[in-house]
Amino acid sequence: MRIGIDLGGTKIEGLALLDDGTEAVRQRVATPRTYGATLDALARLVERLEAEVGQTGTVGLCIPGALEAETGRVKNANSTWLNRHPLADDFGERLGREVRLTNDANAFALSEATDGAGAGAEVVFGVILGTGVGGGIVVRGRVLEGANRIGGEWGHIPLPWPTDDERPGPPCYCGRHGCIETWLAGPSLARDHEHHTGAVLSTHEIVRQSEAGEAAAQATMERYVGRLGRSLGQIVTILDPDVIVLGGGVSNAPRLAERAEEALRPWVFSDRVATRVVRNVHGDSSGVRGAAWLWPSEER
Repeated sequence: MRIGIDLGGTKIEGLALLDDGTEAVRQRVATPRTYGATLDALARLVERLEAEVGQTGTVGLCIPGALEAETGRVKNANSTWLNRHPLADDFGERLGREVRLTNDANAFALSEATDGAGAGAEVVFGVILGTGVGGGIVVRGRVLEGANRIGGEWGHIPLPWPTDDERPGPPCYCGRHGCIETWLAGPSLARDHEHHTGAVLSTHEIVRQSEAGEAAAQATMERYVGRLGRSLGQIVTILDPDVIVLGGGVSNAPRLAERAEEALRPWVFSDRVATRVVRNVHGDSSGVRGAAWLWPSEER
């Protein structure tokens, strides 16, 4: 049995998967706001999952942050009480067994590569288009985290081939201007619409109006798809994945995957583009499922 845990800012979700990938049980608890209480909640959640199934399992954990390569301590987590702590080691000590930890975007990519929209592909790039822009790379069933543990963080490279009116680009919290995240995150889509129309609308409403044929919303979506195409085209030229899987709230826009696949082709350094762009299969469940799949079958 595999146990996956998705540690979010407001909730912790735990999932027990049987060896064939079948979901046995799922539970959610509120996320405490201190480090010690979070460790307690994680340990109790594992105990409850195992008690309900009647088996002991491997444990994988995903968080909205990363681990420092040298120290194993958490960095860049928006749940700030986790930062600078060796979370995987401390959690493993509580349980008396190894705990594997990865970024939540990596877990999304691994889930979809294992038994989701990218199943069977050799190289999968998982994309998060939500409040921010993240990504994860899976090669032959394993997460590629990289030497700096930032593999897949495409949200913080510049928007490629910018037009004159896209320079220098909006400011990013990382300290630079024009990062892909400042153009492709959900709030960025809404900001772009307001900039061009003066109308303050949610991302959901812009998508709805575009589908209804409203011209200004359609123009906003055209700009968005064009920027997404340029950005993914650059990723294809660098990584050359078999499949790109879209996740996050913006990925729910109708036909976005199909439009993005068409839009990226002119920007790829190849006369033929075989990379597919698809919508995710597991949706909000992908993070917790990917955490469970951090333990491949051959290692158990």
